[in-house]
Formats: sequence, C-alpha cells, structure tokens
Amino acid sequence: MVSTTLFSPLKVGPLELKNRIVIAPMCQYSAVDGQMTDWHLIHLGQLALSGAAILTIEATAVTPEGRISYGDVGLYSDDCEKAMERVLNGIRQRSLMPIAIQLAHAGRKASSDVPWKGGLQIAPDAPNGWKTVAPSAVAFREAYDAPAALDQAGLVRIRDAFVEAAKRADRLGIDAVQIHAAHGYLLHEFLSPLSNQRTDDYGGSLENRMRFPLEVFEAVRAVWPAGKPLTVRVSGTDWKEGGWDEASTVAFARALEARGCDAIHVSSGGLASDAKMEIGPGYQLPFARAVKQAVKIPVVGVGLITGFDQAEEILKAGDADLIGLARVMLYNPRWPWHAAAHFGETVDAPAQYLMSKPHGVKTLFSPLAK
Repeated sequence: MVSTTLFSPLKVGPLELKNRIVIAPMCQYSAVDGQMTDWHLIHLGQLALSGAAILTIEATAVTPEGRISYGDVGLYSDDCEKAMERVLNGIRQRSLMPIAIQLAHAGRKASSDVPWKGGLQIAPDAPNGWKTVAPSAVAFREAYDAPAALDQAGLVRIRDAFVEAAKRADRLGIDAVQIHAAHGYLLHEFLSPLSNQRTDDYGGSLENRMRFPLEVFEAVRAVWPAGKPLTVRVSGTDWKEGGWDEASTVAFARALEARGCDAIHVSSGGLASDAKMEIGPGYQLPFARAVKQAVKIPVVGVGLITGFDQAEEILKAGDADLIGLARVMLYNPRWPWHAAAHFGETVDAPAQYLMSKPHGVKTLFSPLAK
C-alpha cells in the first residue's frame, strides 16, 4: 500500500507513471557534432536506475543552429539518431524506466560556449560559432551579435525540423516528447514581448505571439503517436516588467490543453539577461499552481525542490501533480531511493543493488524485472 502522494501512480496522457518523481532535462554540453557520446550513456544510465518515474533527455536541438552550444545533443541527422540509439539501447538493457526527450531550438541564445568556459556567445565568424536566428533582430545581451529575424520560410523550416525530430524520436522508441518553450529559447522568444518585436501575424498581441509555438505544437502533435504523451515546458514569467507573465502563461497553457497537450512543466526566467529573479526553495511553484488551477492536465513543478517532505507537501497542497528534479539528482542520483526509505515506500532497483538496503529500513526495493 502506498501512503504518500509522492509515490502514488499517475497517468500522463496514456502513460502511467509509477510515482510522481520526474527527472528533468539537464544539458551536459558533451556531444560531438550533435551526437551523444559515452558520457551520455554513463550520465543517463545512472539516472535510469534511480527509481524515478521517468527520465527526460536534455534539450535536444532540432537543427544544428538550434543548439545552445557546439556541445549540445541534436536529433537532426541520421548520425545523431544513430548515436542516440546506441545510448538508448545500452540503458534499456538494464532499466525499464520510461524515457522522454525535450526537443528544442535555442534561438538567439544559441552559438554559446559551454558553461565551464564562461557560456558567453561565440561570434558567428569564430570557431564553434554561427549566426543565430530569432523572432526579431534583438540580441540577448547588448554586446552580442544580433540574431537574424526569421522570415516565413525560416519559420516553416524550423517547424518542419521539430516534426522530423519527433519522427526520429518515435523511431527510437522514446516514450514521450517535451517541446521546450521556456528559458529564453526560440519558442519562448516568440511568446515574450521583450524579444518579439514583429509586426506581422507572429507579433504584437498575445494571440499572435503564441501563434508560432502553437503551430509547432500542432505540427508535432499531428505526427507524434496518440499513444505517447506530448508535453510542453514553459516559463511562468520573465521576471521583468513588460515581459511574459503568469496570466500569459495560463492563457498559453489553456491553448495547449485545447490542442491535445498531455502535461505542462512550469519553470521560469531565462529570457532577459538583466532579470531580477527571486530565488529560494520552491520559488517557481506559484506559477505551477496558477497553471494547475486553470487546466485539467498534469502539471510538473520544479525549482530548488530538494527535500523529501518538501516534495510531498507540494503535491498535497495541490501546487503541482509531479515533482521535477534536476541538479539535486546530479548531486544525489539515488534521491528517489532515499525518499522511499524516508517514507517507508518502495522503488524499483536492479537485482545487483538489492543488498544495499540499509538495516532497519522498513521497505525500499522491489526487484526490477528485466
């Protein structure tokens, strides 16, 4: 018997999750020409043994110029697909955990260096750099090279790239797709009036600014199997006056739900380099709560959620339906095990690890049948 909400099952679209713990996408900046490497096998493999409900592959670019950095994973070529297939095959030999992928385009925040080398933009004519694209020719930082404003042909090309990446993900047997419309990347750039200064049908009013992200969603929904969840990650606010805000997020969430979205993952920020964020434990949950109150589909809450009781209280309070964990999973890849031990609940674990259960723990492991 399950006594906590954190370890109770939940359906996201047609996919039933064993508990409410979601491993959020985390960029590793360790790909070569968009292709996954052994690092991804090790990184994702350990997380796939963690006992969480679902594992999400990092922001995966749908075009080469849509990568955040030269080290980003892509799913825009046969070589990218083949490299990802190798990693997935390795994981699936030892784990039954569902695997999702976040499909993304970095827009004006592309062509950046890796974080441990500063993460700043690389000029288009420098090694590992390229010309970025965006809704409008407005740079992320004043000193950066301004992006090229996308014309109609460019919009169609990127929309179709999302579609092709989704088809590749389906061929790879991936269980769910998340479309990245947060953190200041391309689809978020269309949503926010701070980055979208267009005067055509894709700029101006809220309806117009939502148009391209919704077109991308509809195009992916049309090719992504009905038997697999399609979700979206959003930023609840830009944390800057005049930018994207909570009310706009709620309107966007309702529009996504009406078009067949299966869940919404609510984060915040990332669009304005000078944003004044109010960071603290659970700081993004008010935005998740606002979305949850407006839609009937599951909502994922994320943001400095590190404690077991904290996660349970968030779910019981109705702030979110699922808990997204990222950095805490890097620091403690067995967080779900420890949470299960804390609450006397059970998680899946490989047979090789069953003897690691601490003495005196009431319950913890159910053997992972594989």
